Amino acid sequence: MKLYIKYMVSNCCKLMVKEKLSALGLTIKNVGLGEVDIDGDVDVTQLSVIQKTLHKMGLELMIDNKLIQIERIKTAIIDMVHYSNEAPEKTYSAYISEKLEGDYPYMANLFSETTGYTIQQFIIVQKIERAKELITYNELSLSAIATKLHYSSLGHFSNQFKKVTGLTPSFFKALKTKKRLALDEILKNSTKN
Repeated sequence: MKLYIKYMVSNCCKLMVKEKLSALGLTIKNVGLGEVDIDGDVDVTQLSVIQKTLHKMGLELMIDNKLIQIERIKTAIIDMVHYSNEAPEKTYSAYISEKLEGDYPYMANLFSETTGYTIQQFIIVQKIERAKELITYNELSLSAIATKLHYSSLGHFSNQFKKVTGLTPSFFKALKTKKRLALDEILKNSTKN
């Protein structure tokens, strides 16, 4: 059985969820971002216990199929932007469609109707958050960051960064006091709209 979990967007979350669900006596086959494969099925009572356990960790068990699809889209994007060093060999839409084995226009419409913003806007926000993280580490030049995040040029990266944050990347780098949002905060804020 597959469980879908909202706000589960980091490796730390994966470890905590695996530990807590194992402690409940569930046999975990696989843990991914936003989802857990367990051996066998769970009954209503177990589902309630799982929900309460996840809630204590700031996570939510999802049951609505549309919300599950939205979280799967977000998780695929987060995985692509934050955890993959290679550019998708295809367009973002083709990557998402292939990864989730679904019709991209349907997913894009569902995403927009449910969240109030487009998949492309979500990708941009994720890329800028990743850029802020990389700038804060101060290990790469701005050109290297633009390349790593698959921007066509430093100018394109700078324009998009300024549009989202109100600051140029070089000013942000000099500022060093601007706090980044945690991934789970971005997701929580984005679902409240």
